[in-house]
Amino acid sequence: MGKLEGKIALITGGNGGIGLATAKQFVNEGAYVFITGRREPELARAVKEIGKNVTGVQGDVSNLGDLDRLFAQIKREKGKLDVVFANVGVAKYAPFGKITEEHYDSLFNINVKGLLFTVQKALPLLSDGASVILNASIVASKGFSSNRPGTLEDDFQQCSARQAR
Repeated sequence: MGKLEGKIALITGGNGGIGLATAKQFVNEGAYVFITGRREPELARAVKEIGKNVTGVQGDVSNLGDLDRLFAQIKREKGKLDVVFANVGVAKYAPFGKITEEHYDSLFNINVKGLLFTVQKALPLLSDGASVILNASIVASKGFSSNRPGTLEDDFQQCSARQAR
């Protein structure tokens, strides 16, 4: 008997990476998992790879209609949630001074709005003693300059050089 025997879990972004690895581990520990992903082909592959005790639900966490559909399906099929693993997040880089409103909105819609409303909409389904896990990347605290064009320091140096002219 696994640690999660009989538990119902939701893993957003469960179609790849950390989310997929977590979904596999949860199923191995006895849980039934719902996984989400925006792209149907990757979601279908993940469901097949997990193999059992899994339902894939296509959707975008930044779309409140998709979240409503997700939680309606969980309620209809299982009636509750014991674990929410909020895992979806994106990293899209732009040099300081070149960030557009669309870029900002895309990041915040997924990384902030999606996270907040995933947890909020899960609340009515959470069982007593349920767990909510918010997964985050170290990119925010490490600031890997190799992951984006230019660094903040480079951007400020260029700006200072222009002002000095």
